Amino acid sequence: MTSLQSTLGEEGIAEELADNQRAISIAEFFEKNKHMLGFDSGARGLVTAVKEAVDNALDAAEEASILPDIYVEIQETDDYYRLIVEDNGPGLTKESLPKVFGKLLYGSRFHAREQSRGQQGIGISAAVLYAQLTSGKPAKITSRTQGANEAEYFELIIDTDENEPEISVEETTTWDRPHGTRIELEMEANMRARNQLHNYMKHTAVVNPHARLELVEPDAHFKFERATDQLPEETEEIRPHPHGVELGTVIKMLNATDSHSVSGFLQEEFTRVGKKTAESIIDEFRDRHYGRAMRWKPPGAHEPGDIQATVEAATVNKGAEATTAFATEIADAVSSRDRIAHHELAGIVENVGEAVGDEYGTTFGSTVRENAIEAAWETICGHEEVTDQGTDDGDGQQALDEIGEEPDVSRLVTDLYGISDAATSTRKDDEVVHAFSVRLAGTFEDLEDTRHRLTHRELRKAIDRAANLTEEYDDVAFGDTARENVTEAVWNVMATVPDDPPLVRELTGDRDASSDLVEGMRATNIMAPPTRCLSPITDELVEAGLRKEFDADFYAAATRDAGVSGGDPFIVEAGIAYGGDLAAEGRVDVLRFANRVPLVYQRGACATTDVVKGIGWRNYGLDQPGGSGLPNGPAVIMVHVASTNVPFTSESKDAVANVPEIEDEIELAIREAARELKRYLNKRRSMQKRRQKQNVLGKILPEMAEKVAEVTGREQPDIDDAVARIMNNVLVERHREDDDSSVKLVVENHSGTAESLEITDIVSAEPANLSDGASAIEMDGEWFISWDVDVPGGEEATLEYDVPDDATFDLDVKGVDEEKLTITA
Repeated sequence: MTSLQSTLGEEGIAEELADNQRAISIAEFFEKNKHMLGFDSGARGLVTAVKEAVDNALDAAEEASILPDIYVEIQETDDYYRLIVEDNGPGLTKESLPKVFGKLLYGSRFHAREQSRGQQGIGISAAVLYAQLTSGKPAKITSRTQGANEAEYFELIIDTDENEPEISVEETTTWDRPHGTRIELEMEANMRARNQLHNYMKHTAVVNPHARLELVEPDAHFKFERATDQLPEETEEIRPHPHGVELGTVIKMLNATDSHSVSGFLQEEFTRVGKKTAESIIDEFRDRHYGRAMRWKPPGAHEPGDIQATVEAATVNKGAEATTAFATEIADAVSSRDRIAHHELAGIVENVGEAVGDEYGTTFGSTVRENAIEAAWETICGHEEVTDQGTDDGDGQQALDEIGEEPDVSRLVTDLYGISDAATSTRKDDEVVHAFSVRLAGTFEDLEDTRHRLTHRELRKAIDRAANLTEEYDDVAFGDTARENVTEAVWNVMATVPDDPPLVRELTGDRDASSDLVEGMRATNIMAPPTRCLSPITDELVEAGLRKEFDADFYAAATRDAGVSGGDPFIVEAGIAYGGDLAAEGRVDVLRFANRVPLVYQRGACATTDVVKGIGWRNYGLDQPGGSGLPNGPAVIMVHVASTNVPFTSESKDAVANVPEIEDEIELAIREAARELKRYLNKRRSMQKRRQKQNVLGKILPEMAEKVAEVTGREQPDIDDAVARIMNNVLVERHREDDDSSVKLVVENHSGTAESLEITDIVSAEPANLSDGASAIEMDGEWFISWDVDVPGGEEATLEYDVPDDATFDLDVKGVDEEKLTITA
């Protein structure tokens, strides 16, 4: 068969392929890939459209500091479903409205580092696109801005070839809302995902307790009232955080910045970077870009190597006294240090040269100083003659002597032997460590840079080489642990060099140097990013949201401090509801949220689900078959991730990606709330045992009291006091004599700890002569007398008042568990 290549030739194929290639718009791409946005079926498409419209409405209202009122209605028409969403937000201007609803990626907050529900500028316009694709009908949008006399009305579709709105109707109209936006879409859909739709609305109410939501659909009507009038904290855009910013982003920022110095660039372009932090980053950069300088031990008083003599010999034409003073002060300054690097020696020589030159009226110029530095450095790094076999300098010299080392020993070998011997296992004999040190010293001696500078990577490479040779020629193992230990030990005695970093314009064309800067940023300990760009729900409102929508016995919530991932700050919050009307059978319900938006689909692909499954819930009192997976029990576990850029797994924003930093914070937040659950369940079990014990006593003691009365011939004793004492309860007794207006409430604390009680006595007549601390309020013909009283363990308190003798009473005591309370009133 004749191939196309044989008929056209190679050049003809290239031209043919080139003619068939063209760019497409983002709208055209998603027209053919609507499943990527969550519109892969009629059931899911309807839920996704509701989600995108409600998210937009919530964002709009909050940005205008308006408490959101959102109305959602789904109508079933002959062929399609009609979705109507109304909000009370600030409305949209005539100019911006068509682009917001008819242009994908318009109004994107993608580059804004502040929390918002929408990030890509795709959601609501994607719903418009899905509606026009399935029904062929335009979106109908009404919007009225605050203070406007009339509303703007548009009917539009999206021109997918150009990604631009195509307007068919544009006019003004009347609308009963003073401000807000209404969108009406007709689409091919169904109600098979009714449960997901209802859950989305309910869960939105949980994490947006400041919003009022209403859903009307063919078979149901729901209203979710707001639980608070407190709007979320306003967010403020911040600069990126140095931790996690990718190399390509930094190179782009370097090209765009107006700063000339690296320090200025870091302080101007990143958050949490001041002058001190910038210097720390630059030091980390120096370590990676220039390497650290080895700091060697200078010759001791008992060791060969006379720095004063070698400097004097290298200094000419400066006069005998000045030369001697110059050399002596350099030698004294060097010998006073435990270790010294080349640049530190250079600093000493420069300072001494200035001081001695001023004192003796001469100039120690650059050539003289360079000669002095070279002479002193050669002496520090030179060879020494071993003459005293009994001397131990504390760094391995005696050990070297004992193994019969040759009389000419490099000072570098001696120094490195001491470091290596301390860092390696005691099982390695001295000959092995010495052989290794000789080979490692050779690396430094062979360096072209006589200042002995190495990066961490170069140092490890040199240590690996010395270790490999030692294994090869000395037939002994030198493992990874030993290599790592020696590397860190040597690196820790090396010094960061003072070289000035390149200018920004020099970094822009040097990818390796830019990479060193990024690594330096990541290695520096930098304060977590500010949270003003985030608006967490707060643990109080997380709990309030759960209480509003779930009737449970127990609630707990936790909000973590801000973390950072990929340069973007994030906060994780978790909440747990347990017991009550929650289903006791089956798996717990996991509620996933990102930036106050419920994640309805792809539960199994979400980092939140993975973390919940990986926690050992048996430790917290929940049943977990097999020890892993979702636990069983009457519980709801919710997790909220708030970030300037939530890492979703796809454009449909249904699941949070498995980012280690975020997963760690999710686990910590859940465990923090779960510890409260564990305490509650432990206490409940304890109270159950206490209740069982009291029930037993309640059966036994009356029988004992009856028998005692029979035997003694006396009246049957009151057993309530006895139960309170046996159980270490708080006993509250009312004392009142017949025909006496005086009432006494005696509180006896038989427990070992102090108790704080709220006691309210409800009486049918007006009280008088109330004891200290009491308050009385009349409501509907009854008087509520209240005390807040603290009673230490083993003590009692008396509360008094007067009331007519025909009054009736109803006592209420709060602050003590029912199982720890005995009331006789």
